[in-house]
Amino acid sequence: MLQPTDLPAIEFDNVHKSFRGRKVLDGLNLSVPRGKTTVIIGRSGGGKSVALKHMIGLLRPDRGSVRVHGEDITTLDKDNLNRVRRGFGMLFQEGALFDSMTVGDNVAFPLREHTKLGPEEVASRVQRMLATVGLPGVEEKMPSELSGGMRKRVGLARALILGPDIVLFDEPTSGLDPIMADVIDRLIHDTQRESGRTYVVISHDIRATFEIADYIAMLYEGRIIAFGPPETIRASTNPILKQFLRGTSDGPIQV
Repeated sequence: MLQPTDLPAIEFDNVHKSFRGRKVLDGLNLSVPRGKTTVIIGRSGGGKSVALKHMIGLLRPDRGSVRVHGEDITTLDKDNLNRVRRGFGMLFQEGALFDSMTVGDNVAFPLREHTKLGPEEVASRVQRMLATVGLPGVEEKMPSELSGGMRKRVGLARALILGPDIVLFDEPTSGLDPIMADVIDRLIHDTQRESGRTYVVISHDIRATFEIADYIAMLYEGRIIAFGPPETIRASTNPILKQFLRGTSDGPIQV
């Protein structure tokens, strides 16, 4: 029998979602292991970001359920959904920083919104978190003064500042050059290993996927068609998965 600590962090049970008659999730079943990094791969427009939004309750399924630490969030009212969301951090594709705030104020925002910490403790935590992501001393800079990679790192600092149980990453290296993408991938890997949090990453970067993932899930036509540790995914004989990993136009996936 599963103990509470053995429960998956997130579970999708036969989740369906359509937009204007177009089915995006078609009976999605997925269990995200607690305390590990799960990377979801799949074609552009194939529903990966839609699945991510279901995890945090930004979207509700047309049918099926989504459970977070065993609690069905699809039935929760606004207050209880917000309670569950406080256990999440999220890094969006563009970092989603407030352009009118300094870097320090951006990272401090969740602390000021959700805690009663004093100004000195807030400043201390922000300073430590920015150092963790390799950006010491940038508190007074504005987001417009930062490179794309620096903005992503500030976004990561803000996502981690409250010590969330689960952190979601939506294409965290999108738009970055290969060197900066590697910096972000290493930060994802290292912060997860140090913290033991549950990370869920949406990615198109196959090389990085195999470097950071404990588990890989392939989403295709609204369903998970393969799931397992990297060595299992590499050894799979599924022709759709093999074509996607090769990155070729020859195969069952039609362009």
